Amino acid sequence: MSEPDAQTGLANARRVVIKIGSALLVDRETGSLRADWLRGLAEDVAMLRARGTDVVLVSSGSIALGRGVLGLGLGVLSLEQSQAAAATGQIGLAAAYAEVLGAHGLKVGQVLVTLEDSANRRRYLNSRATLDMLLSLGVVPIVNENDTIATDEIRYGDNDRLAAQVAVTVGADRLVLLSDVDGLYTANPMLDPAAVRLNEVAQITPEIEAMAGDAGSGLSKGGMKTKVLAAKTATSAGCAMAITHGFQPRPIEALERGANATWFLAKGDPQTARKGWIASMKPKGKLGLDPGAVRAMRQGKSLLPAGVARVDGRFGRGDPVELTGPEGEVLGQGLTRYTSEEARQIAGHRSDEIESLLGYPGRAALIHRDDLVMLSSVE
Repeated sequence: MSEPDAQTGLANARRVVIKIGSALLVDRETGSLRADWLRGLAEDVAMLRARGTDVVLVSSGSIALGRGVLGLGLGVLSLEQSQAAAATGQIGLAAAYAEVLGAHGLKVGQVLVTLEDSANRRRYLNSRATLDMLLSLGVVPIVNENDTIATDEIRYGDNDRLAAQVAVTVGADRLVLLSDVDGLYTANPMLDPAAVRLNEVAQITPEIEAMAGDAGSGLSKGGMKTKVLAAKTATSAGCAMAITHGFQPRPIEALERGANATWFLAKGDPQTARKGWIASMKPKGKLGLDPGAVRAMRQGKSLLPAGVARVDGRFGRGDPVELTGPEGEVLGQGLTRYTSEEARQIAGHRSDEIESLLGYPGRAALIHRDDLVMLSSVE
C-alpha cells in the first residue's frame, strides 16, 4: 500500500471523473452484469457525493452487455453488430446505474458523445453546459461514446481518452482510471518480473511514455499507452490522474485507503489551465462593451447582451472574441455563445428579449464567466 499524496488523493477533490471499463461491469463468459461490483461502486459514488464532491462516470459496457442480450457470442463483431449491441445494451446499462445509485438517493443522467463533440468548439461548449447543469442539479452523469452512430472517423476509440476529455470539459481536478493493473510499471509486469510500479509521475517524459509500450500491450483495451496519453491530456488541464486496480469490491474506497496506484500530478489547477487556453486563442471578432458591462466583468460576472455596444467581425458559436472597453482598450477575451449575426441582433437588449429577437430561446449570457478571461491589468 502507498499513502496518497496530499496534492492528489480524493479527500479534497471538488470534481471527480471515474472511468469504468467493460471487463469490470460485464462478465465476459456470460455477458451478464457484475451486479455486486456495481453496487460497491455505487457505495463509493455515494460516499463522494455525501461530502460534496461532484462525480462523473465514464462507463463502457453497452456493447458487452448488448451482445449478451442479442446472443452474438465472443467473436469479433462487425460495425453494424457493434452498433446494434450498443443500442440494446445501453438501455440495460443506464437502468442498472439508475437502480444502484437510486438506492442511495442519487439521480443519474445519460450523456452519449463522439469525438466530434469535443473537436467542434460549439458542440464542446454545449456538452460542457449540459454536464455543468446536470452536476449543479446533483445528478451523476453517466458518459459513454455514442457507439450507435460513431464510425472510425468520429470515434475516440477507447474510454481512457474519452474520460480525459470529459475531465477537461467539466473542469475536474481528479480523474481515476479503474483498470486491470494497479498502475504504471517500468516495463510490462506480465513479461518482466523486475518491473517496478511508479507511485507518482510528476512529468510525462519520453522515458515515461516508453514505459507504457505499444497500444496493444494487453494490459487493457488500448493498453497502458492510451492511459499515459490520457494523463497528458488531463494533467495539462490541471487535473491529476490515477491508474488503479478496479476489480476489488470498493475500488474508490480502496484508493482512498492507500491501494496501489500511479498518480500523475497536475500542472496547476483546472480554472487556471482553462483561462490560459482561452487567452492563447486568436480572436475571430470583437465586442465593444459599455461601462456597466466592464464593471460587471471586473466583478467576475458573465457578459450579458445588454452590455454590448458594438459587434465587429464574423464569428460562430464557440469562437474566441476580443473584448474592448468604451475607449477601445482591450479588456480580455472569451468564447461566445452566439454567432456574430445573432450577437448583432441581441446587442444592447435584455436577456429576456432574446427569444423574441431571434425567434428561438437562447442562453442568457453572451459569454459565460467560465469562458471569459480578463487581462490582469484590468481585473
